[in-house]
Amino acid sequence: MNVLHLHSTFDAGGKELRCVRLINAFGPDVRHTIISAVPHAMAAARGISREIPVFYRSSFPSLTGRPTPWRLLRLAKAMKPYDLILTYNWGAMDAVMAHTIYAASLGLPPLVHHEDGFNADEAERLKPGRNFYRRVALARASALVVPSNVLEQVALEVWQQPREQVHRIANGIATVDYRRKPKPDVLPGLIKRPGEFWVGTMAGLRAVKNLPRLVRCMADLPDNWQLVIMGEGPEREAISEEAIRLGIGHRVHLPGFAPDPAAVIGLFDIFALSSDSEQFPISVVEAMSAGLPVAAPAVGDVARIVATENARFITRPGDEAGLTNALEELAADPKLRVRVGEANRVRALAEFDEKAMIQAYRTLYGSVLGRPTFP
Repeated sequence: MNVLHLHSTFDAGGKELRCVRLINAFGPDVRHTIISAVPHAMAAARGISREIPVFYRSSFPSLTGRPTPWRLLRLAKAMKPYDLILTYNWGAMDAVMAHTIYAASLGLPPLVHHEDGFNADEAERLKPGRNFYRRVALARASALVVPSNVLEQVALEVWQQPREQVHRIANGIATVDYRRKPKPDVLPGLIKRPGEFWVGTMAGLRAVKNLPRLVRCMADLPDNWQLVIMGEGPEREAISEEAIRLGIGHRVHLPGFAPDPAAVIGLFDIFALSSDSEQFPISVVEAMSAGLPVAAPAVGDVARIVATENARFITRPGDEAGLTNALEELAADPKLRVRVGEANRVRALAEFDEKAMIQAYRTLYGSVLGRPTFP
């Protein structure tokens, strides 16, 4: 079985890490070729098991550019040697369009598209031109996979996809891995010292995550509270500059990408998001599995994911004062943090374990290929 993955980026974000978990779960009998629309953005590849046959083709036609017939034909021809094509997000939509136009004439394999959310340019309002392009491009896809209720409604109502073609599969993780308490010195160059507390997050350092907002929200917490932002991306300098401007540069830490979130996230005392747009952030489920309270805006399905006890710490999107208040209330009350965190842990174990997610993808990919399961 030879699978082609076409990604908008393969940096270590939620959709990429889910893809890595699925690749590892499918085992060494499946070959994978991974292409990123941003060729150097490949950090998630570090999580793929060494026993899995994985290839990275630098000669693959670019996923970005003007969607001319000649360019789309080149993309379509490059898909032909594979058994299954998996595409991800807007950055791979030209490949989806190429497949729709040329699948019949070239005899291309089936294609499943995955949509996990939007970048900063569509965080507040979807672009009509892109909506139309998606609607046309997805016409011959075998399936469209979304992780959230919000995206499911967008797919059905805005992109006008048939009900039977849209599959909502909630993101899941290996919840059992998050029970262990990490060592305080697990992060290179950063030690959690006695009497110190951490607000933490795991996110790609991109504009849509609005991490300078999180810096501002925790600025007035007591001096023994630190902000730890795990991730890589182009917004690193902007985050650091905001911390320096507020005089808390010594309390804001950016240790980089965490290849094993379960080995780190338990060091946090509060997990926080400040994003302008999310759908079903895996990092929230990871935090819940580690028994953490979550402070975040109500973007995507975040309010549906957390436990009832955590609900009041999910604030209106864009409400910086509300997010600040949520962090301050949680920081001031250790017993509250424990009570909310434990409720989150129970919910994560019951609802978001990866076994159900992996089985759902096995069933879907198998049905597309005319098999009872995949691989």
